Amino acid sequence: MKQYIVTALVSNKSGVLTRISGLFSRRGYNINSLQVCATENPEFSRMTIVAEADDSTIKQITRQLDKLVDVKKVGLLNPAQAVCRELLIIKLKMEPSDRPEIESTCNIYKAKMIDLSPSSLIAELTGEPNKIDAFIGVVSHYGIIELVRTGLTALERGNNGF
Repeated sequence: MKQYIVTALVSNKSGVLTRISGLFSRRGYNINSLQVCATENPEFSRMTIVAEADDSTIKQITRQLDKLVDVKKVGLLNPAQAVCRELLIIKLKMEPSDRPEIESTCNIYKAKMIDLSPSSLIAELTGEPNKIDAFIGVVSHYGIIELVRTGLTALERGNNGF
């Protein structure tokens, strides 16, 4: 099994996300990450779906997505030829004596400290998933109170539009 990035340009209207996620669900395909956002054209949304599958399964998924009326365009992104990012917001336990060390770690990873209280802090980090994973691993010993990740967002490099 290999991880694939499926990108789709879809109609920006209610029910589209349900139909697409239902297509995956009915066929037993698991979605590792799903991100949907508006585009430069308010009539369309862009979906970035990360799924693990074999080659034949991913071809079947893209063909089935392409048959849906609300899907205008679907394709696979090659991570080597795309810009891929994810956003992390993480809340950590913090003793006052830990603050300099946490600030230093945030600076190394270029994470922003966006909220600070006497016993916790919230940091924001944008980057490739492996950078996000590494940051979580480094700060986890302070105690993660909670975290949220957006899932992968990606665009193909160069002049090719979708």
